[in-house]
Amino acid sequence: MSGVQCHELFSRLRSANPQPTTELSYDTPFQLLIAVILSAQATDKSVNLATRQLFADAPTPQAMLALGESGLLPYIDRIGLYRNKARHVVATCRQLLERHDGEVPRSRAELEALPGVGRKTANVVLNTAFGEATIAVDTHIFRVAKRSGLAAGTTPLAVERELLQAVPEEFRKSAHHWLLLHGRYVCKARQPACPSCLIADLCAWPEKVGGLTEAASQ
Repeated sequence: MSGVQCHELFSRLRSANPQPTTELSYDTPFQLLIAVILSAQATDKSVNLATRQLFADAPTPQAMLALGESGLLPYIDRIGLYRNKARHVVATCRQLLERHDGEVPRSRAELEALPGVGRKTANVVLNTAFGEATIAVDTHIFRVAKRSGLAAGTTPLAVERELLQAVPEEFRKSAHHWLLLHGRYVCKARQPACPSCLIADLCAWPEKVGGLTEAASQ
């Protein structure tokens, strides 16, 4: 995709949604961090249902650590991989208190050193909580980037690096949210809504005009 096309693509996404943000519910960087840890292989809706009461009862690392794994499980037992996530959350709370005075660190290295936090989670926190121009490549963003022609990488890290090069600076801070929401609601894996897609004419995906039944394999 040319630079002109890329600029037009993000201009349209911005016009349709000028201030995109995460659909996870949170009030503090700590709560965002926990919500993102819980969101792995789970829907934002299921996470929000769990964290509504969890954050009311345990809004801080101190309070959540006091719950312990056994106390945390009843809040999150409807979320996938909840036992592993409970272990990671409690360990993360302990580490935040022991190493960061209970605050969420603002460096990638320190974030990725937390239990249950990988590059994608760190990118979400850096972008959404701290306003850094990072792009967390999840399955939605990977799919949109590949289909549209924004990036050709074969791994999330490669796609992330290509996107950071391709996306004009003025759009970089919000690009993560635009691409994720577009993948979640329009450029879906099995039933992409190409006829109503506002960037369809810029998209390089050959299946967008016909053969959409093959989309499930993408």
